[in-house]
Amino acid sequence: MSSVRSDLTFSSTVYPEPYSSVDDDHFDRLPDSLLLLVFNKIGDVKALGRCCVVSRRFHSLVPQVDNVVVRVDCVISDDDSSPSSASSSSSSDKSRAPFSALFRLVLGGIVKPLQALGQLLGPNRRSPNGSHSALSVDDPDSSATDSNSLDQSGVTHHSPTQVLKNFNEIRFLRIELPSGELGIDDGVLLKWRADFGSTLDNCVILGASSVIHPGPTKASLFPDTGSDGLCATNNAAVTEDNGSIPDSFYTNGGLKLRVVWTISSLIAASARHYLLQPIIYEHKTLDSLVLTDADGQGVLHMNRDQLEELRVKPLSASSASKRTLVPALNMRLWYAPQLELPDGVVLKGATLVAIRPSEQSLTAKKEVSSDLSWISTAFEEPYGTAAKMLVKRRTYCLEMNSF
Repeated sequence: MSSVRSDLTFSSTVYPEPYSSVDDDHFDRLPDSLLLLVFNKIGDVKALGRCCVVSRRFHSLVPQVDNVVVRVDCVISDDDSSPSSASSSSSSDKSRAPFSALFRLVLGGIVKPLQALGQLLGPNRRSPNGSHSALSVDDPDSSATDSNSLDQSGVTHHSPTQVLKNFNEIRFLRIELPSGELGIDDGVLLKWRADFGSTLDNCVILGASSVIHPGPTKASLFPDTGSDGLCATNNAAVTEDNGSIPDSFYTNGGLKLRVVWTISSLIAASARHYLLQPIIYEHKTLDSLVLTDADGQGVLHMNRDQLEELRVKPLSASSASKRTLVPALNMRLWYAPQLELPDGVVLKGATLVAIRPSEQSLTAKKEVSSDLSWISTAFEEPYGTAAKMLVKRRTYCLEMNSF
């Protein structure tokens, strides 16, 4: 019996596998599916590009990533000597008279930046004087030797289209511009979100003439300039607020300024949409596409159905500039001379504009009128709360022709 017991003990003994070499790479034991999860968490296209040069295995896996973020580093303009000048020039002059403010906001804040954005998603092109006009992603590690894509510091520039051409299975794509296109005064709040298919589906715009942050004296970092037609020291409009727009809003430039905000935001959104065509046509696996900016000024969003709609039904381009034609619109406007949010932030001259195409069916219009969730969820907090508070006020309806 003792011999049998010893045999059983001996047969159940487990010996460790001998260690073969100090050069064994245990990372190779991880399955491809786990590595792809890690790469999808990274997202940033420049970081993924550096991962490609680590090993042949990484080089073969990175193109299979389905979640990619492209951060555009700079604007290289035909007539500007520095990458930052295109975005900084739009906000250089802050002293504005009532009418000059409107012209400068439109011309200085939209036209020039959009000219610089003209080459956003196409290959780099040279102007007659040899300069570039493009948005680019810096790649200091690139081994490219194309002299046309090198700046004086030796940094290689690539357009988003070039950067994304080797990704085969992108489902979620986010492109972030270095700044918003609209040049506005310091302290002015202007945010927009637009959804597009082959044309504009909807757009929500939130603005305020000034923002007062909570503090010991509750003083605004940027005092109200009175651009709403409501003097900063005149509280009558606030104390008598009954949900209606005061007469001074119409007579002293408040309404004109809101019209400029609306047109400016729609132009910026339609220009972004137009420039996304090459990426949408090339990457047919996309489920979601977001084009935003580092300032958080504007967000263009397209879901899978909207992306497919654009591929099937080509967009109508504006004859005046490189942007999608904006259809005839129905708009609803809400206004509050002063809106205090739960966190203590106060928006002076708070304005919310909800926009839909006029050609929607009667059934769709009824559904939109009863469901305002697309408006209240358009912005992150605290501005989402501001939108929810504004839609409870009196509604004003407007119409706008196609442009």
